[in-house]
Amino acid sequence: MKSYNNKLIRLAAPAIIAGMLASCSDDFLKPDPMSEFEPTTTFSTESGIQAAMAICDRHLGRMFISTSNTNSMLMLSDMMFSETTVHAKTDDGQMRDNWAGNLTPNSWMATDNNSGGELGFVWNDMWDHVKYANTVLTFIDGVEGLSEEKKKEYKGRALFHRAWGYYNLTFWFGNLPLVTALPTGPKRNYISTPQGEIIKMLVEDLKNAVEWVPAQKDMTVYGMINKESCRHLYVKCLLADGQYKEAENQATILIEQSDRALMRSTFGSDIKQGEQNTWSVQRNVIWDLHRPENKVLGANTEYILAFVNVSEQAFQNMKWIRQLGPHWAGNILTPDGSSGNGIARPSRNDNTYDVNLDWLRVSGRGIGITRPTDWAQRTLWVYPGSDGNKEDHQDLRHNPTVGNWLRMEDMKYNNSKTAKCYGQNLVLYAPEDVTSKSGKPIRTKGQILCTDTIRSWFDIPYYKIYMLDAKAEDNLGANDFQGATLGANGSAYIYRLAETYLLRAEARLYQGRAGDAAQDVNELRKRANAKYMYSTVNIGDIMNERARELYMEEFRKCELTRVSRILAMTGIADEWGNTYNINTWDKQQGTDIAGGSYWYQRLVHYSFYNNPNFTNGDITTGNGKEIHYKMDKKNLFWPIPNFAMTGNNEAQLWQNYGYDGYDEGCRMWSTWQEADADARQ
Repeated sequence: MKSYNNKLIRLAAPAIIAGMLASCSDDFLKPDPMSEFEPTTTFSTESGIQAAMAICDRHLGRMFISTSNTNSMLMLSDMMFSETTVHAKTDDGQMRDNWAGNLTPNSWMATDNNSGGELGFVWNDMWDHVKYANTVLTFIDGVEGLSEEKKKEYKGRALFHRAWGYYNLTFWFGNLPLVTALPTGPKRNYISTPQGEIIKMLVEDLKNAVEWVPAQKDMTVYGMINKESCRHLYVKCLLADGQYKEAENQATILIEQSDRALMRSTFGSDIKQGEQNTWSVQRNVIWDLHRPENKVLGANTEYILAFVNVSEQAFQNMKWIRQLGPHWAGNILTPDGSSGNGIARPSRNDNTYDVNLDWLRVSGRGIGITRPTDWAQRTLWVYPGSDGNKEDHQDLRHNPTVGNWLRMEDMKYNNSKTAKCYGQNLVLYAPEDVTSKSGKPIRTKGQILCTDTIRSWFDIPYYKIYMLDAKAEDNLGANDFQGATLGANGSAYIYRLAETYLLRAEARLYQGRAGDAAQDVNELRKRANAKYMYSTVNIGDIMNERARELYMEEFRKCELTRVSRILAMTGIADEWGNTYNINTWDKQQGTDIAGGSYWYQRLVHYSFYNNPNFTNGDITTGNGKEIHYKMDKKNLFWPIPNFAMTGNNEAQLWQNYGYDGYDEGCRMWSTWQEADADARQ
């Protein structure tokens, strides 16, 4: 039986772990960027190297957990820069709606991760990951008693981790300092390396990692880097480097020549949701695929890599329901004008409790930190050839009938058994005028029956975000939100084979084989029981399928930026016929709907950002807050934080176009080899 990677931490001596954690603080790059160095004694043994690797593996999950505040997780920072998701916590003192006006090298670059969008926290966290990997690479050759084969295995895993950190960093922040070794003393004269050169280094590193790291079938532990995860990231980097044929070849090896395969039928444990009498999930392959307990099973052949965080080995709660679920408490009005919130939250031993209307334990305690856009909820699911504007509810990823998808309209009023609407489905607009016995108007036909439509009224992909907190939900005497799940211990996919199919589809499309690309997309659609199958695809079709399949798994903004770079390199047209230039794709400003990168065009076509049809007349907020979702073309890349710029006080780092500190003449290395040599001095 295979175990989980968490146990690796216990293999190392506590003193080694303590030393590792103490020396690898969250202050890396701040205030003296890239200046910290590690003690040579800590990592002179294999147990020390194992400790470093364990920290790397655990750190993969940092984007998916609540770090210092249950109101946020790092992944939200990425998601809010995509067409799928926007900030929705309308009572936040700094509503993350106007990125165009408020994102600067100093503003919204906080490092405390208090309420989402603290991009400085993301910066620090990813540099930590690079540092942990460099720790292994710096000391592994000095560990006595290890065979060269074993050293290469450790090196390969460390190269993956460094590549993973740099891949994310460069598609969020652009041109970066290349740190390939732990400095032996303070270093404050780093020079940035162009994104294209960083990608070339990642290609070389991952080529070695693929060769050196064993396949999952030859390992006894889940959660450690395997050959499959190295190859998967290798494919992404090959695409970004313009090596489309080789990217296809490597993806094909993973799809057809490994022991990985898409899950096409139910498997693993039959994990139930909240109160089944209220909302029943009919077991299906998509539901099973995303149960936390099933993600790292041996039976799950779709698994490539996951952050392992289950059962007795769990370290962190995943507050996904709290952060991603609608905050319907106190905001749902009734069509008949009955008093109080339309959805009550009684304890199970209360005489008003109705087991058939227990929405508290079905939907959990959401507070709407973010919400999906209307496009992600609805338009994305309209299938070609449908009569009018029909969504594909046959698709298991969007299916409320089997219970995978939960709409506000599926929920039912339960506040008072005397209310006329009791037990009826929620409605957003009053269906008719309602007056009191004295003739006083109570409801007007068409009136919005939600006091905060941004935060409290939206669909959720229930199968993705629901995690049962058994302790909370088993408390029969708990009322209000004390008896609701916020989320729970759960593993998160880093990579699974479904994404590999979509990467191969990209590689085939870039080579002019749109029909072959469609076959890869259709494999996922067949598994999901989608109505429509493609005969040919464009890049928009592939990115749309990624949005359907990989919500809450991919770093969406990161991937949109990668594809934007590829379209700019190739001149391949997007779904609207736009083409892009590699010399200008990242050097534009403004909030008008024309121009910009592919990332920007996706936002203005599909999201709330810069949408002239999105006005405050379309929404309500409980506090009357005006919301202006704005994004600038320059926000394609986030600004290099000012604390990193000033800390590197003996040289100038590249600052991205449009932000204070941008200097077109800023010196950068010509090749990644030059940067590597400098980092090792």
